[in-house]
Amino acid sequence: MAVSRIVKVALLASLAPLSGASSSSSAANPIRKVVTMLQAMQTKVTEEGEKSQELYEKFMCYCKSSTGDLSTSIQAAEDKIGELGPDIQGSEEKKLKTEEELKSDQEDREAAKVAMSEATALREREKAVYDKFMAESSTNLAALTKAIAAVEKGMSGGFLQTRSASVLRSILASSKDVMDTDRQELLAFLSAKEGDEYAPQNGEITGILKTIKDEMFAEEQETMATEAAAVKSYEELMAAKKKEVAALSKAIEQKLERIGALGVKIAEMKSDIGDSAESLDEDKKFLADLEKNCATKSDVHEEEKKMRAQEIVALADTIKILNDDDALDLFKKTLPSASMSFVQV
Repeated sequence: MAVSRIVKVALLASLAPLSGASSSSSAANPIRKVVTMLQAMQTKVTEEGEKSQELYEKFMCYCKSSTGDLSTSIQAAEDKIGELGPDIQGSEEKKLKTEEELKSDQEDREAAKVAMSEATALREREKAVYDKFMAESSTNLAALTKAIAAVEKGMSGGFLQTRSASVLRSILASSKDVMDTDRQELLAFLSAKEGDEYAPQNGEITGILKTIKDEMFAEEQETMATEAAAVKSYEELMAAKKKEVAALSKAIEQKLERIGALGVKIAEMKSDIGDSAESLDEDKKFLADLEKNCATKSDVHEEEKKMRAQEIVALADTIKILNDDDALDLFKKTLPSASMSFVQV
């Protein structure tokens, strides 16, 4: 049917100008004109096929390269999202742990500062007690020294009117270390009236006073040693606590920086994973559309290619028929009525 249709179209186109022309032997052979026309059509169809094939191959090359690029991009996005998930979780866990360590360091630093403050307050109280004791001890020792000297010189009457005698009375009244017999002996001595003189050859009072002085001096020396040890212990404690506070402050600063850096990193990774997920969705959609369009284009091309091949075969068959000698003789015999007879066919 394709050959018959092409022959009819070609002959009609070639015979139309001949409807009123002469049938002399010198007239142009319309069969040759039809064959030439069909050959031109065959060439055009072939060229169109080649051009279509060239465009199709370019399009399929684009499909292949684009599909490959998109597949690579999709795989890279999926890999990146797969890596970022654990990275975010790991960074968040590390940030939480660092925050807990930071809190512990801050608490330890505060405890160290409190310990320093308490130690300083205690040291100030101990120092106040020490200063008071040393002042009283100095006064008491001075009074005892004067009392001993006065008794030894037999000038106890004049001594009894001095402030040192009053200090000595206070010592006897408050001291628990003086034996009662010694206390009574000394109080009797201090209660003597002016004009009474103590005999130096009886050294009982002097001995008691010296004993009390020696004991007070020993207590003073012991207190001074205790104070020195307390000062040393305080200074060592303060040095250790200052070092601890400095180390904790440095650790706190480093952890704050680390927490800040982790926070920025986590925010960036979350933003990155969001962008990657969005890009992944777009690439998947585009790839699906591309594959669909490429498949459709391939189907259309194959259908067009098939139809074009059929058309070329039909043209070739028609040309073959028209080039046959029998067909040419037959056409010459029927030339006068060729147009009408062909139309009737």
